Amino acid sequence: MNKEFSGILKACRDFTVKKATAKKRAKNIIFATMSVAHVDDDLDAPGEVYYAEKILNNGDIYTGKWSDNCPNGQGKYLWSDGCMYVGDWVKGKTMGKGKFSWPSGATYEGKFKNGYMDGEGTYTGCSNDTYRGSWVINMKHGKGTRDYVNGDHYEGEWRRGQPDGQGRYQWINGNQYIGQWRNGKMNGNGTMIWASGNRYDGSWEDGFPKGNGTFRWADGSFYVGIWSKDSREQSGTYYPSGSRTGTFDWDPQDVYSNDLLGCQISPGERISAYPSQKMVTWPCEGEFLQKLPIAKTPKANSARPKRNSVDGRLSNGDGSYSWGSETDAASNSVYSEQPRESSEESRSIRTDDSDNSRGFQPHCIKIQPNKKPGTTISKGHKNYDLMLNLQLGIRHSVGRPAPATSLDLRATAFDTKEKVWTKFPTEGSKHTPPHQSCEFKWKDYCPLVFRTLRKLFKVDPADYMISICGNDALRELSSPGKSGSFFYLTNDDKYMIKTLKKAEVKVLLGMLPAYYNHVRAFENTLVTKFFGLHCVKLTGPAQKKVRFVIMGNLFCTEYAIHRRFDLKGSSHGRVTEKSESQIDSTTTLKDLDLNFIFRLQKIWFQEFCRQVDRDCDFLEQERIMDYSLLVGVHFREVSGSGEPVTTETRNSGVRTPTANADQSGDVSTPRISRADMDLLFDPSGWASIRLGINMPAKAELTVRRSDFEAQLVGEPTGQYYDVIVFFSIIDILQNYDISKKLEHAYKAFQYDPISISAVDPKQYSKRFRDFILQVFAEDT
Repeated sequence: MNKEFSGILKACRDFTVKKATAKKRAKNIIFATMSVAHVDDDLDAPGEVYYAEKILNNGDIYTGKWSDNCPNGQGKYLWSDGCMYVGDWVKGKTMGKGKFSWPSGATYEGKFKNGYMDGEGTYTGCSNDTYRGSWVINMKHGKGTRDYVNGDHYEGEWRRGQPDGQGRYQWINGNQYIGQWRNGKMNGNGTMIWASGNRYDGSWEDGFPKGNGTFRWADGSFYVGIWSKDSREQSGTYYPSGSRTGTFDWDPQDVYSNDLLGCQISPGERISAYPSQKMVTWPCEGEFLQKLPIAKTPKANSARPKRNSVDGRLSNGDGSYSWGSETDAASNSVYSEQPRESSEESRSIRTDDSDNSRGFQPHCIKIQPNKKPGTTISKGHKNYDLMLNLQLGIRHSVGRPAPATSLDLRATAFDTKEKVWTKFPTEGSKHTPPHQSCEFKWKDYCPLVFRTLRKLFKVDPADYMISICGNDALRELSSPGKSGSFFYLTNDDKYMIKTLKKAEVKVLLGMLPAYYNHVRAFENTLVTKFFGLHCVKLTGPAQKKVRFVIMGNLFCTEYAIHRRFDLKGSSHGRVTEKSESQIDSTTTLKDLDLNFIFRLQKIWFQEFCRQVDRDCDFLEQERIMDYSLLVGVHFREVSGSGEPVTTETRNSGVRTPTANADQSGDVSTPRISRADMDLLFDPSGWASIRLGINMPAKAELTVRRSDFEAQLVGEPTGQYYDVIVFFSIIDILQNYDISKKLEHAYKAFQYDPISISAVDPKQYSKRFRDFILQVFAEDT
């Protein structure tokens, strides 16, 4: 019996030795770039957390909590060059509270996310240049204060690492500026107060007074006028105080050449290397890489396989790094999107039994090849002459010389009674060129107002003319809208031309003064940008008039628009009767077709909420209704089969299995989005982002209950996509006139009054806001 028992023990020992040897061999492959000290060579048991000390081949040292073959919990990492991080780790990444120190003596103490300085934190430079406030992806973004090394101080809003928004800058010499900023410069309305007691109140542009403003002296004298660095555009009136006598020799240009010399913005201290650039790839992430079908698995005999750091660099295994190609970074980075399951598996995510049993309607998203909308208007087209007339008229209106205008317009500029028609005979005239189209008459509505609007929107007159009146023909969209209007696009996609009814022209002209003041006050407004309002009167017995407005095209972008939605917040008739295979990039989907919630970064979401309120208040005051939010969506990753690739999955109450969920069921591993990574490595990308334009976001897939047809916003699934979104409030020329009141009365008898589009402007505004703020949410 003892002999038999001894044999069993020997067999068990042999099995244990073989198993340990196999584990050790596997670990040597995983830890190919690391040597481990003070710990056993066995692989970690899943989920086991213990204290460890590890020394890497490049001389770096980690001490602290360890789990699943990577730092997990409190720990300290010391780089061989003297940098050090002490704080929280989550699965090999700095996440939570921590402190990063540079060899120069500079420190950052605060929140980290995925290796980045992200959240509230304080950076103190080696020269005591200090910033306290909000960070996003290593950049000052949000509210914060900064004490510069030269003694200057700034307190206010930041965006993309620069003062942007409302803020106060105090110079060490006692001067201070309180007002609006843009891209690190004084821009907008603001007040400069000099230590001498003099002050300037008014408009600024690129760091200098520009536009209307008042300069006041300490003795009470003041100068009111239009300011510009170009003395030819400068004009105003001086008003002396009662105590000042005699002549006063002063030139407004002295403010630019003398007074503002002591008001330079300090560049501040630059961060030499960001913590995210120092991070390494841990074996727990290496194991995940082996699951990626697009990543190359290192051979067992490769002593130093290359790995990606969190910021896209390739580790050469000897402590040095190199930058991989863009393709390498996308395919090998540990933050690449999750691998897609087979098409059968991916469909099961959306149509699993649990969802069907709960009455959810399944979704299958398919991206069709992108195509350019519209048909080119060439000779022989029924609207070819109309296009030529339009181009001739625009060239005449925009090209004629005009004096420099102030942004402050008189009431006479908005006068609609003045009717001046310009005749365009085929043989030409004193003011018009000869042309090959038919004879026509041309009218400009409020030309000074729209010229000033183009200036306000920073539209270059020459570019504007080339886009509309160049050698390229316009494109006519395939079918008119519900209103019966026709739409035309310029060949470069910058501008859209829409034909209007007489009633719509009347609405636009009536609201034009309020519209001008609104877009001037809020540069981030989401309402449609109007650049011109014109009329062509064709000769002949019919004397047909074609009125049209020129607008900016929201979808003029390098990104392919994969989905577009027209959202009102109503449900009656708000569905597109098309199957997924019939939906392409030109299909405009509606409220009941929407199957996403768009999640914006906190600071952008807050600005979005504020601007939606402002724009809706403006439209409500002008008695406008039936407007909608046009949304364009670009998916950052699309598989070869045409399906968008998911980026991360969170628990949202609906079961959504993922390819990289571990045995413990943890599907909440934080991961940097492709959009954030692109922005980090291409800082110029930040400059192109504005509210509603080129905005990185996460789109969370939703499912709508099949037994609740009027459910406007579906149930979130926790399945996310990295997207770029575009949005704008369009169709703002419909007021609540007698026809809409009759439509409301008629449909209210047949349908739920809440579900129909034609409702009172106040009710419409509230419903629209409530709906839009469900569709858009903060990315938490």
